[in-house]
Amino acid sequence: MSGFNSDYEPTQDDLDNHSDQLNPNNDAYWQSRGEEERPECWED
Repeated sequence: MSGFNSDYEPTQDDLDNHSDQLNPNNDAYWQSRGEEERPECWED
């Protein structure tokens, strides 16, 4: 058993948050990695 709950249906907010955390142009990406916000030099 994998521990995955097959009855779970993510909300649109869940999906949006997941997408934001994978987008380096979004503050949520950096916050999920321990930063307060996107660094000024994030593209370097």
